[in-house]
Amino acid sequence: MLDSLYIAATGMHAQQLNVDTISNNLANVNTLGFKRARVNFEDLVYRALPGARREASDTTARLGSGVVIGSAAQIFAGGDLKKTDQPLDLALRGSGFFEVTLPDGGSAYTRAGSFQIDREGYLATAQGHHLSPAIQVPPDASAITIDASGVVRATLPDEVQPVELGQLELASFVNAGGLRPLGDNLYAATEQSGDAQTGKPGERGLAAVAQGFVETSNVKLVDEFVNLIVAQRAYEASAKAIQAADEMLGITNNLRR
Repeated sequence: MLDSLYIAATGMHAQQLNVDTISNNLANVNTLGFKRARVNFEDLVYRALPGARREASDTTARLGSGVVIGSAAQIFAGGDLKKTDQPLDLALRGSGFFEVTLPDGGSAYTRAGSFQIDREGYLATAQGHHLSPAIQVPPDASAITIDASGVVRATLPDEVQPVELGQLELASFVNAGGLRPLGDNLYAATEQSGDAQTGKPGERGLAAVAQGFVETSNVKLVDEFVNLIVAQRAYEASAKAIQAADEMLGITNNLRR
């Protein structure tokens, strides 16, 4: 009887974490480059059912101990592209990530391509993280253009033709779902994701660059609301199981009245 209380409690705890994940998805529905997360459930350890026949206890007569959140995986499906006409807004048509350099010298990866020029002239994120490889724009440059293959050009006062400033590179992973979220739309490589493989946009299956566009969140409101209803009902079902177990315990306690 007491086992049912603890088993149902694991279901309530798991669904609470599921609702937390869905809530984070909904909160970031308008966050550029945001990738929704999905929790994966796993059943807990099984043990022999008390009172079962010895010959059956090792196979069919097994009792589970509940459920737990196994992982919260990022879903890297592409979001819709929104036209901004800003020359430093870049979206990726396909798979891949922009690589940026963190203050400690490490690397992080992002799909949010809303860049700016920092005070030193480098292309950087809104948080000041430089693109990697670094691209510096002269202070007198104008009419910056970035083509689909990632070549950055700018018009300079003394030049007739646009001058090439650098080449964007993109990173890809064997298992992008294994990337670790850092916040600020950044992800870090892990053992599960594997090391980053870099290349030019449009090559080796990497995305093409779209200048003047940004990638919106891939959160679908209808899907998240449906998932929220399912999680809520599952939470209620576990609560009902606890209530039923409590009533059965109450019946047992009242047998000698």
